[in-house]
Amino acid sequence: MSAVDGFERVVRAAARRPRVVLAGLAVLCAGAAVLALGLKPSAATSTLAGRSSDTYQATERYRERFGDHAILVLVRGPLQQLLLTDNLGRLLALEGCLSGNKPEGQTPTGGERSACGALAREKPVQVVYGPGTFINSAVGEIQDQLKTQLDAKGVQARRASRAARRLARRQGRSPAAQDRVAKAAEQLVYAQFVRDLLQLNLKYGLGVDKAPRLDDPDFVSTLVFDPSRGATTPKARFAYLFPSPASAMIQVRLKPGLGDAERERATALVRDAVRMPQFALQNADGYTVTGVPVLAQDVTAALTGSLVRLLLIAVLVMAVVLALVFRRPLRLVPLAVALAAVTLTFGLMALAGAPLTMASIAVLPVLLGLAVDYAIQYQSRIPVPPGPGSAALAARRAVPVIATAALATAAGFLVLLLSPVPMVRGFGVLLVLGVGVAFAVALTGGTAALVALGGRRSGPLARSTCGAGELIRPATRPLRRVGAATGRVGAATLRAALRRPGRVLAAGLALAVVGWAADTQTEVRSDLQQLVPQDLPAVRDLDTLQHTTGVAGEVDVLIEGDDLTDPDVIAWMAEFQRRVLEDAGYSAENGCGRAALCPALSLPDLFQGGAATDRERVSGLLDAVPPYFSQAVITADRRTANLAFGIRLAPLGEQGRVVDRMRARLDPPPGVTARIAGLPVLAAEANAALASPWRRIGTLVAGLAVVGLVLLLVFRRWSRAWVPLVPIALATGWSALVLFLLRIPLNPLSATLGALVIAISTEFAVLLDGRYREERAAGRAPADALRATYRSTGAAVLASGATAIAGFAVLAFSDVRMLQELGIVTVVDLSVSLLGVLAVLPAVIVLAERRAARPRRRRRAPARRDPAVPA
Repeated sequence: MSAVDGFERVVRAAARRPRVVLAGLAVLCAGAAVLALGLKPSAATSTLAGRSSDTYQATERYRERFGDHAILVLVRGPLQQLLLTDNLGRLLALEGCLSGNKPEGQTPTGGERSACGALAREKPVQVVYGPGTFINSAVGEIQDQLKTQLDAKGVQARRASRAARRLARRQGRSPAAQDRVAKAAEQLVYAQFVRDLLQLNLKYGLGVDKAPRLDDPDFVSTLVFDPSRGATTPKARFAYLFPSPASAMIQVRLKPGLGDAERERATALVRDAVRMPQFALQNADGYTVTGVPVLAQDVTAALTGSLVRLLLIAVLVMAVVLALVFRRPLRLVPLAVALAAVTLTFGLMALAGAPLTMASIAVLPVLLGLAVDYAIQYQSRIPVPPGPGSAALAARRAVPVIATAALATAAGFLVLLLSPVPMVRGFGVLLVLGVGVAFAVALTGGTAALVALGGRRSGPLARSTCGAGELIRPATRPLRRVGAATGRVGAATLRAALRRPGRVLAAGLALAVVGWAADTQTEVRSDLQQLVPQDLPAVRDLDTLQHTTGVAGEVDVLIEGDDLTDPDVIAWMAEFQRRVLEDAGYSAENGCGRAALCPALSLPDLFQGGAATDRERVSGLLDAVPPYFSQAVITADRRTANLAFGIRLAPLGEQGRVVDRMRARLDPPPGVTARIAGLPVLAAEANAALASPWRRIGTLVAGLAVVGLVLLLVFRRWSRAWVPLVPIALATGWSALVLFLLRIPLNPLSATLGALVIAISTEFAVLLDGRYREERAAGRAPADALRATYRSTGAAVLASGATAIAGFAVLAFSDVRMLQELGIVTVVDLSVSLLGVLAVLPAVIVLAERRAARPRRRRRAPARRDPAVPA
C-alpha cells in the first residue's frame, strides 16, 4: 500500500465516524493535558552539557565528592554586630537547623512541623559551612587540644610529684617538707603547661592566655579580624565565610542525586528556615537566600509562567486574525487542531519523562504556528460541504504535498541533534515529534471536525464567529489596507518574476550573501540579569549577593591523584591558585573589588606559612583539622581535592573567557589530573556553543542539505527538488540581514531558532511548488499556473502566515526580555520566510521551466545536414 493510499484510508475513516474520532481525540487531549500540567521546569546540569562532556563529568564528580551546588544564605550586617554579640548563637542555631542535625530526643527548633523539623526528617543537606559552625568548631578543636595537653600534663605532674616525694623521703626530710617538694614539682609541670598554652594561643593568633569560648568576644575578634587591614576587616583567608566587613556567608550544600522536585523542596525549606523568628538577628539587616542554582530554578519557572500566560493571549489574537483572513467556513478549526497538537505533544513529552527546559518551552509558539499552517492548508483543499468521498479525494490529491512539506520541515529540525547542548537537542526532537503529531491531528481531527459540522455557515459557532468579525471589522481597516497593499506588491513581484526572473533571483542572492556575512556580526546577549525581569526576587537577591560580596557563583577545579598529600602537589595547587587570582585582578589588600575571581575555601588554605613541607607533616595537619573543614577540600582517601574560586555574575561570554584563562594555566604535576567544574562553567560552554556564528551557519548548511536530500528522495528528480530549495536557502540570509539591520540581538533562547527559517520556508515553498505542479498537470501555461497557485494556495499561505505572525507578535510585548526578543526574532523569521518565498519562488520556477524547455526545443529542431554528406 502506497503512502497516498494510507492517507486516503485515514481520511475516509475519520470522515465516516467523525464524532467518534472527535470524542477519542478529546479524551486523548484531556489525558495529555493532565500529564503536561505535571511537567516541572528543570535547570539540571544535564540540560547544559552532554554526559560525555569532560566538564559535565568533572562537575558530577565534584558533586559526588563534595556535595551539590551551594545554596547561599547571605547574612547582612556589620560583622562585629553579627559575631561579637548574641547573634552568633542565633547563627549557630540556624546552621544546625539547615544541616538537619537534631540531638537525640530533642525537639527541632520550631517544632516537628517547622522547616527545621522537615530538614531533620528528610535530610536533603550534605553539609553546611557558616560562621557559627566555623567559630564553634575552632573553639572545640582548641579546647580538645588543650584538654589533651592538660590530661597529659596531669599524668606528668602526678609522676613528678611522686618522684619528688620519694627523693625527699630518701633525703630524710619531714612529711611537711615532702609535701612542699611534691607540690612544687607538680606546679612546675603545670607552669610548663601554661607556657605551652601561650604558645598554642600564639599559634592560632589569639593573643589570650585562657581557653577560648564561643561567647568570648576577644577570642572571636582575634580569630576572625585582621588588625593590619582594619579593626573590622576579616582575614583574607576566611573570605568564603566573611566576604566583607558587612556580611557573612552560610553555604548549604545539598546531597548529590536529588531530583528537581527534591531540590526545589530543599530550597523552599531553606527559605522558610531563615524566616523563622527564632533566628531573627538583632541590629542587623537579615538574611538573603540566593545562589546561581536558586536563580536558574526561579528564572526557568518565571519564563514558563510568563510564556504560558502570553500564549493564552496569543491564541485569542490568532483566533481573531483567523476569523478575518481565512475565508472559509469553520475558520477556527485550524486553531483547535493546533491546540490539540500542542497538548498531545507535551503530554507525550511528560509521558517520556523528558525535562521541561528553556529550549523546550520555546517549542510552544513554534509548534502552534506550524500546526495552524498544516490545518489551514488541508482545510483550504477540502470541498464545502465535505463528505467521506470528497474528503478522501482531496486527501489523495492534496495531502501528499502537505506530507512532503511536513517531512522536509521535520528533517530540517533534525539537524538540531548535532548541537552539543542537550536542551537544544531536546528542542529538535520535540519539534520533530510535534510536526508529526500536528500533521496526524490535521488529517484525523481536522477531517472529523469539518465533516461533523458539515461546513455549515449557520449555527451558534458560525454565527458567533461572524458576529465577532462584524464587531471588530471597523478596527481592522488598517490591517485590511496593509493586506491590500501587500496583495498589490505581491502581484507586482509576480509580474517582475515572470518578466525578469534572472534579475529577481540575482537580487535575492545578493541580499542573502550580505545577510550570511552579517550573521557573523549579530550580537548574542547572554547577560542573565538583562534577559529576565528585574523585579524577580531571585535576580534582586543575586544582585545583592554580588554587590555585598563581589561574587555570585563558584568555579571549582577538581584535582585527582593517587596521593594528594605530596608537598609538591600542594605547592603546585597553591601556586596555581595564586597565579589565577593575580590574573583575575584579585589581591588580599584590595579584596574582591572588581576582580573577576575571588578565593574560596580550598586545600592550600589549610597549610599557611609553609606548613606543607613533608608528607608526614601534611598528613598530621590534615588529621588535626576537624572533618567539618577538611571534607570541603579533600576526601577521606586523600585522592580528590578541590580548588574553589568565587566568580562575578557577568555575561556568559565574559565568564567563558575567564574560565578559558584558568584552563590554560592548568599544568598539574605528573600523575595528577585537574579539571574545571561548576554550573557557571557549564552555562558558559553552552552559551559559547549557541552563540558561535560559524556553528549557526554550519547548522543552517546541514539543515539545507538534509531538506534537499528529503526532497530528492520524495520527488526522485533533482530538477524537481532544487526548485523549492533555492528560496529556502536564500531565506536564511534574508532573515539574518533583517535581524542585523534592526539591531535585534539573539539570546540563548532565540539563537536556537535559526532552524525555524528553514522549517517555515520549506513549508511555504513545498506547498506552493506542489500546487503549481497540480495546475501545470491540469494543462495551464506556466504564467497562468503561477497566478492560479497564488490565488488559491498563496492565499492560504498568507492566511496561515499572518495568523502565526500575529500570535508570535504577542511575545514581543512581554516584560521578560528573553521572551520579548524571542517573539521579535520569530516574527522576523516568519515574515521574511513568508514574503521572501512568495517573492522569489516564481522566479525560480520560471527559470526551471526555461531550463527544462531547452532540451525539448533542441530535440524538436530539424537536424542540420552536413553539406559534405550526400542526401
